Amino acid sequence: MHDSRRVLLIGSGGREHAIARRLTQSPRLERLWVTSQTHPGLLELGTPVDCPVHAREIYRLVSFCDRHAIDLVVIGPEDPLAEGFADALASNTRLVFGPTKQAAKLEADKAWAKQLMRSASIPTAESRTFTDPEKALAYVESREEPLVVKAAGLAKGKGVIVCSNTDEARDAVERIMKQRVFGDAGSTVIIEERLTGPEISVLALVDGRTICIMPPCQDHKRLLDNDRGPNTGGMGAFCPTPLATDDIMQRVEREILIPTVDALRREGITYRGVLYAGLMLTHAGPKVLEFNVRFGDPETQPLLARFRGDFLTLCEQTAAGRLADAEFTFDGRSACCVVLASAGYPDKPRTGDRIQGLDAVRNMDNVVIDFAGAARDEQGHIVTAGGRVMGITALGDTLESARSLAYEAAGRISFPGMQYRTDIASQATAGQRA
Repeated sequence: MHDSRRVLLIGSGGREHAIARRLTQSPRLERLWVTSQTHPGLLELGTPVDCPVHAREIYRLVSFCDRHAIDLVVIGPEDPLAEGFADALASNTRLVFGPTKQAAKLEADKAWAKQLMRSASIPTAESRTFTDPEKALAYVESREEPLVVKAAGLAKGKGVIVCSNTDEARDAVERIMKQRVFGDAGSTVIIEERLTGPEISVLALVDGRTICIMPPCQDHKRLLDNDRGPNTGGMGAFCPTPLATDDIMQRVEREILIPTVDALRREGITYRGVLYAGLMLTHAGPKVLEFNVRFGDPETQPLLARFRGDFLTLCEQTAAGRLADAEFTFDGRSACCVVLASAGYPDKPRTGDRIQGLDAVRNMDNVVIDFAGAARDEQGHIVTAGGRVMGITALGDTLESARSLAYEAAGRISFPGMQYRTDIASQATAGQRA
């Protein structure tokens, strides 16, 4: 095959299922390898690697890539990026889509990210950083306004506790720093002012110099309708969001994305991959809540449902510093993703429950299933195997029609204890109807 590519995809969630689907649609793909041994969606699209995938044995994965002449590695999740997989796997003959370990500190070390934002005058919440729990508690007692307490390290998207009063903030510090509910990620905390306003997710492709901003998304983090219940990895998302006007997006590019890439360059860091800005639209303009250094999950699912182009080539151009040559567009339709979660999520997800109704959804037009916490049992049936089991993503001429189709599809799926929000995109569609 002329100009064909052998690709390794690292990761095993719904995001990676959506990425794999786009990679396999490239006419340049010779073969796709995946790092999951159990993911029913990824195993339909790629070949599982025959070696461990651990930072402490990264040499085994390097050897695998050398042995199979892998041309491109696409890294999905944050953990391998923070552990330096991109640094280890890149070579003179192999490109890696995903930032280096040093660049991944933008997500893996929120205290470092805050300092970088301050140095570049990037709009974000006022904050203080603490490594001593007693000093953190004393600071909480000295404040009267509502606060947000964040574990500085990686906590699977759950390390942020939004507090309404001093008691809640005190409890958050105790849980994160003393009880270590997020493990070592909570050895340092950031305590910041609680901003108000709607949240949006802006994802951009960055090759060190060129920035390509993708259509803005909106995520739903809380488990229950009306943004109640505990934080999760994300219960649904839609794209594009009507909240992100042209003026807001110009400000995001000018005041946040360009200064961030420039600040990283001043630190000697060439950032290549996805730069994800979680933003709050305050009265004073967009402010950064957090940076992520990879595609969001579940934002990737509706985003890539709308993608039109050769995704493999786009990843390669980003990794090679040739993003200026990229040619791609996004479908004019809207996309909405609804996440179906297992019983007990997010605390103690129940696994092993058989999932019914998949064929009925697979036969629907303009609907895709992206598996996350799912596997096949010994009989070959697809069963639950984690917290967020799958995302159902639908395309529609309007956000309302995409939302309606996604929920129609979700209604055909069933497994014991299945839970999902019924209000994904409802506020945005209500605004459109009004």
